[in-house]
Amino acid sequence: MIAATGARFVHPDVVTSHFHFREGDRVADFGAGMGYFAKALSQFVGNDGRVYACDIQRNLVDALGKLKQDKQLSNLEPLWCDVESPRGTKLADGVLDGGICVNTLFQFENKHAALTEIARVIRRGGKFFVIDWSESFSGLGPAPTDVVSASEATKLVEAVGFRSERTFPAGDHHYGLAFRRV
Repeated sequence: MIAATGARFVHPDVVTSHFHFREGDRVADFGAGMGYFAKALSQFVGNDGRVYACDIQRNLVDALGKLKQDKQLSNLEPLWCDVESPRGTKLADGVLDGGICVNTLFQFENKHAALTEIARVIRRGGKFFVIDWSESFSGLGPAPTDVVSASEATKLVEAVGFRSERTFPAGDHHYGLAFRRV
């Protein structure tokens, strides 16, 4: 997405190319919102894969169900989840090949609890990607005091059993971090 100011923001078709998900993978979008990444993720994992679109707001989960129907995304499964609660995703241990958390980390009240739950459902060797705001920009995104820096995000994710692998471009006001579950 290009803002009126010319700034580049996170674009699903661009950043998902950095995820290296494969046909048949089971992945989750933690904090899926309106499903901004649903179509791109669905295409990557194909008919044999599964995309779990997790959100805590029931109205958004309902909207994800409508998106699934409207866009014929048969491999999309909207889930009402409280990622900050133990077993709040309702998924089995280690069931996922990967997960993403886009513009959501800064919103978690209990970041450690949320990341612990995410780690529980991603299998050993599985991938996890964090894209978040690197700054507050012209009234968009988090308040300056709520921004989680890339280095702080790395420490938080590594503390729950992931290893940092690389960074990737995610837009002018975002960072992209790639992790592997150990």
